[in-house]
Amino acid sequence: MHARPALARTVGLVLDAAAVLAFVAIGRHTHHDGVSPAGLWQTAWPFLAGLAVGLAAARSWRAPMAIVPSGLGAWLGAAGAGMVIRVLAGQGTAAAFIGVALAFLGLFILGWRVVAGIVTTQLQATH
Repeated sequence: MHARPALARTVGLVLDAAAVLAFVAIGRHTHHDGVSPAGLWQTAWPFLAGLAVGLAAARSWRAPMAIVPSGLGAWLGAAGAGMVIRVLAGQGTAAAFIGVALAFLGLFILGWRVVAGIVTTQLQATH
């Protein structure tokens, strides 16, 4: 996407955070844990912190819409580092939960970038 750099960084960060929050909200709803702001925050913060670690490690500000390295960093940061932070914070994990987190966050964090790339390509082709 050839948006202005500041806009691209903002959009990328918002969509990545939205993917993490969607994962948390759906998971809490599925497990009947409720979706109160406090409950959402308690579950989301390790994944959001992991997302920040992954985005920083990938230096995503350089190409926030790119699948590699930004999308990959965001995905592995949110899922991988997020799980580590979750364990360090005393929150539970299970193999199935790790698998679901990897799949969901991969689909949504990488998926919006794939869609943005297709839309951008189509828009450029029409101009």
